[in-house]
Amino acid sequence: MFFNNTMFQQLTLRFFIVGIAGLMISCGNAEKSSLITVTSKDYHEAQDMLTAVMVHDIFSPPQASRVYAYTNIAAYEIIAQSQGDSIVSLKNKLNDFKGISPPQDSLVNLKLAALISFIELGKHFVYSKEMLGPYSDNFNDHWSGINKPVYTASKKYALQVVGEIKTWMNKDNFIETRSFSKFQVNYDNLARWQPTPPDYMDGIEPNWGKIRPFVLESADQFKPISPPKFSLEKGSKFIQEIGEVQRIVDDIRSDSHPNEFEEIAKFWDCNPYVSTHKGHVIFALKKISPGAHWMGIVKIASKKKNLELLKVVEAYTLSAIAIADGFISCWDEKYRSNLVRPETIINKLFDPTWYPILQTPPFPEYTSGHSVISGAASVVLTKLFGEPFNFVDDTETAYGLPQREFESFRQAANEAALSRLYGGIHYRQAIEEGLVQGQKIGLLVSERILPTN
Repeated sequence: MFFNNTMFQQLTLRFFIVGIAGLMISCGNAEKSSLITVTSKDYHEAQDMLTAVMVHDIFSPPQASRVYAYTNIAAYEIIAQSQGDSIVSLKNKLNDFKGISPPQDSLVNLKLAALISFIELGKHFVYSKEMLGPYSDNFNDHWSGINKPVYTASKKYALQVVGEIKTWMNKDNFIETRSFSKFQVNYDNLARWQPTPPDYMDGIEPNWGKIRPFVLESADQFKPISPPKFSLEKGSKFIQEIGEVQRIVDDIRSDSHPNEFEEIAKFWDCNPYVSTHKGHVIFALKKISPGAHWMGIVKIASKKKNLELLKVVEAYTLSAIAIADGFISCWDEKYRSNLVRPETIINKLFDPTWYPILQTPPFPEYTSGHSVISGAASVVLTKLFGEPFNFVDDTETAYGLPQREFESFRQAANEAALSRLYGGIHYRQAIEEGLVQGQKIGLLVSERILPTN
């Protein structure tokens, strides 16, 4: 479960208390103070803290996926160095990645260095760095209080690795895309995407498909089949898809469908910025991104299996890589096919008062991003944890939504994909082809990185 403000404060307080306790132990028992034990719980809390700040800063889904990927890769590479064949380095397994330097100081604690690298690289990405201040300070006090020489050596090495990861990261074309032209809307072509209510925002990250992938050979390696041909003729595939979206949303509102359809739509909404208008007042409801939801599922599965730190870092990292490549692949298709959203076409041609269950996000329709990344993450997690794998997903309870139970990651991914249809923001083909697109990415990531034995 992710943080609201109270949870954020509680975690910061926990580290303050633990830090004081660590100092007391250090003073009272020199033998115990030499021991530094970094646990899975520490890593989960660091993930949650980073997520909380990204929610506050309203990171777009593609940008959030990039943050999760690089921060976890840094930690993974450090911790993989002492683990034999149980997990393998990502050197030469990720595009243009030549690995990291080994530590030169024998005092370096690799588990602690991995955790520090995650936190320090996370600081590079977020805007509200002050939110990480108390957490980071108490973290530092705790570990340096237990054994300052080990902490100092470990942090120095972690910062070295952060620098090496940033050098590789800065060549992924992200910086260059910041200066590319914004997306030009073709208002004369009804088949093409147009900004949607209530804010009519510009299309976000139109050049994300130009970002260097992590495992994919190119953004279009798993290019999906083309969307249905735009046709307003009665009985055409496109008209059928429009009609299905409109009918499902109307049935949900009339209670012709079970209330669970709406619950599913809202559970998987994962829109980081939902704008609400009341008169002249506009305010935003901030929530986690689709990638953050799946990182939450990684936490749930890891805790259920009581995984050691090594395997926790592996699960987060592989999932993050699959999700990040999923967004690159999906966004490449979105701005190539540039398909109009259901809300736009229904309002213009059928019912000007119609609106979806979920707020339509500001980018083209095809394929469904949540479907792609859910497919990708579910394949990786199935490879890691097996199938069936029953789990209770409480990721959204911090946002007032009830938990949901699943028998497998695949079932969760299928429901996440269908939520876009129930929410009225995607046509069926975008959902079904998006799942296939993502599953191919997840399989590629698993085959490239996971040991074969």
